[in-house]
Amino acid sequence: MEGGAVIQDHTETDLVSLRRTIYATIMSSPNFEEAGHKLLQIRLGQGQEMELCVMILACCTEERTYRSFYGHLAHRFCLGSKTYRECFENLFVQQYAAVHGLKTNKLRSAAMFFAHVLATDALPWGVLANVRLTEEDTTSSSRIFLKILFQELSEQLGMWALNQKLEDPTMEDTFESIFPMDHPKNTRFSINFFTSIGLGGITQKARQLLAN
Repeated sequence: MEGGAVIQDHTETDLVSLRRTIYATIMSSPNFEEAGHKLLQIRLGQGQEMELCVMILACCTEERTYRSFYGHLAHRFCLGSKTYRECFENLFVQQYAAVHGLKTNKLRSAAMFFAHVLATDALPWGVLANVRLTEEDTTSSSRIFLKILFQELSEQLGMWALNQKLEDPTMEDTFESIFPMDHPKNTRFSINFFTSIGLGGITQKARQLLAN
């Protein structure tokens, strides 16, 4: 038992040290290219890639306002490695599930961060299958997160391109949770949500299906 405790403490100390190193590296870098280069020089243990991704998002949400530096940095890691891309996919799921615990400023930065990597296709849009947009399955916090996420996607892609992406027949299974058709009440909730945030243009298909 005693030996196990020592090993645990040692592991925890290493983890704290790693986080400090990642934080210092990010904060001391003048641009995302240099940050990415320096972060790749850090020797990570097996499975510690997730720690790096968590720290990038944590640093992002600690800033007073969102900095595109972090979106570009995440973009670089997503495109450079399947392992990092999968870590950021898991991080989206974790962050969305815990969004009720974030203050508005952090929530906004997290939403803009993920909008960046989605808009640039660095992160697969399949992660949105984890979002079920109904009254019962969302909270006030998750609705604010989704509002900022989709408004930012519209800003970066343009309404037409966003609509094309959401109506892509090959992604139908992914987006059926965002435009649920299982019950008219849920479909109406989704339509009303997007209309209320100024994105009614992406609900045309849902409106047609509801009318029929």
